[in-house]
Amino acid sequence: MQKRILIVSQELYPYTQEGDSGENILDLAKIIKKNKGAEVRLFMPKFGCVNERRHQLHEVIRLSGVNIVVNDIDQPLIVKVASIPQARLQVYFIDNEEYFQRKLMLKEKNNSLIADNDERMIFFARGVLETLQMLGWSPDIIHCHGWFTSLMPLYLKNMYNTHPVFETTKIISSFNDALGMDGKLDKKLIDKIEFDGIETKLFEELKTPNCLNLYKIAAKFSDGIVFEDNFSNTDIFDPIKGVPTLEFQEHSEYYNFYQNFFSQELV
Repeated sequence: MQKRILIVSQELYPYTQEGDSGENILDLAKIIKKNKGAEVRLFMPKFGCVNERRHQLHEVIRLSGVNIVVNDIDQPLIVKVASIPQARLQVYFIDNEEYFQRKLMLKEKNNSLIADNDERMIFFARGVLETLQMLGWSPDIIHCHGWFTSLMPLYLKNMYNTHPVFETTKIISSFNDALGMDGKLDKKLIDKIEFDGIETKLFEELKTPNCLNLYKIAAKFSDGIVFEDNFSNTDIFDPIKGVPTLEFQEHSEYYNFYQNFFSQELV
């Protein structure tokens, strides 16, 4: 049976241009699709810097209009889609006028974090999972890239785990220094997650909402972990036993290891 793999990332070429990470993720999607014959889809935030006309994004009306409550405020979910013809890949974009209309991605011009990044990442994580439910598309694997996706495993395993779409879904998280974060998110992040009905004891690390603790939470609720680009903090995962891990590989062998990891360790 053809495997379904969903790649969720805060960056993706050609829609974002910051560093090589977006290109690497696109390469990963193309190679898995070609070599494994998998059905691959991608999700990313629809940052204001994404040029909708150039990349021919269009809104999927049947998937838009649902409200996601973040911090007790209804936020409308807007879902857009585009294709990368040369790769035969479909990309879904999670949008919202409050969170994703600004031209900047995750940082202000002075390099500080955008103040409501905590709410934006809650909305994004839930937006992806809500959209999958509406699509009725059940991924065998969800593969998360970047600190902005760190809440996906927490929400999947504690809020969406009873939905039939996710009955057999496994989730893995990639940790990459290039997609990390300096600074801290709003300290009220834990209150906003608790508002969604998730017990605070499950994510107490986020009382200090820095990048390391976001990664700890992602790892705690992931079925597998990938250490990208010689990730420098692998020791933080020592307490997590029994979770399959994939160490960084040289580029020539890199994607072969990915494919083996997908097919043997998790599915």
